[in-house]
Amino acid sequence: MADLGHLFCVLVSLLHSVSCNGQPKAQGEHKTLFVFGDSLFDPGNNQYLNDSVEGGALPWPYGETYFGHSTGRLSDGRLVPDFVAQFAKLPILPPYLQPITRRFTDGANFASAGGGVLVQTHPGTISLPMQLSYFKSVVKSLRQKLGDVEAKKLLMKAVYLFSIGGNDYFSFYTQYPNATQPYRRQYVGMVIGNLTSVLEEIHGLGGRKIAFQNAGPLGCLPAMKARDPQLGSECAEEPSALARLHNRALANVLKKLENKLPGFKYSIFDYYSALGDRVQNPSKYGFKNGKAACCGSGAYKGQNCGGGRNGTEPFESCSNPNEYVWFDGGHTTERANRQLAELIWSGGPRFTGPYNVKQLFEHP
Repeated sequence: MADLGHLFCVLVSLLHSVSCNGQPKAQGEHKTLFVFGDSLFDPGNNQYLNDSVEGGALPWPYGETYFGHSTGRLSDGRLVPDFVAQFAKLPILPPYLQPITRRFTDGANFASAGGGVLVQTHPGTISLPMQLSYFKSVVKSLRQKLGDVEAKKLLMKAVYLFSIGGNDYFSFYTQYPNATQPYRRQYVGMVIGNLTSVLEEIHGLGGRKIAFQNAGPLGCLPAMKARDPQLGSECAEEPSALARLHNRALANVLKKLENKLPGFKYSIFDYYSALGDRVQNPSKYGFKNGKAACCGSGAYKGQNCGGGRNGTEPFESCSNPNEYVWFDGGHTTERANRQLAELIWSGGPRFTGPYNVKQLFEHP
């Protein structure tokens, strides 16, 4: 009878995701994803902040492709972390600030359009230090719900996905377009130093598996190119040079943290190269246009998608966003996001290493 009882228990556990003692099944059988970042990863957190901040409540045509309405995502559809969650067999993570009951056992998305590593970058958005404070609240909630032991297991097996830093460099470049190389290096060092502190805190709370999308080719954004009509079809060099400085420093610091922090594993997705190649060679990836945005006005349609900040500026929107790398002046289309997410999830060492996110989830 004991064998039959055990068999019945196994069948129940398969059907209802509980173990034979009625507790949730071991966390190794369930993936958890925590997302930190800026507008590239924001699922709509800024909608729940002051209306004056970047992002916020977005008008049509944002969200038109997948959701059929605006969700607060700066794209026509899903973002990279939405696809990563789906690849991990998780639901799309809602904005952390959305006032709903949620299961933090799936993870949480704290990203905020306009947010930076530094608190002083775009005040009014959710900076990385504030995103860390939200994560600490989630850790507290998990410990209360699961107990310290199970919460620690979940946090150690979770993946922490980041896209942050671009806004810090946009702000710096806008204020100091002619900064000397030593001053640029000093600023990058400050950004990386603050980022390192956050990563060490996450490790102290139990996080072990860190995944980064590095800084993109900032000078290739339609909005950035529109600032300087003399560029022609070229990208602005100075913002992209800042991104390259950041990316080298990020790779170095993650390697050092791997050697310093017990159990620390990481992934870097070379967003700079992957997106840059799609901008320069769109047809290679099935796009017709890699230079201008689908939605907007002015040079490269680099501004005013959806009517600009006041919602009244004239703009045009393309009939098929799938033909474009860029949806608006600074954000990629859902189709581009899917391609980038596939590289983050299962890309080889040319673009993603030393682990990809799929391998991080599988790593004990």
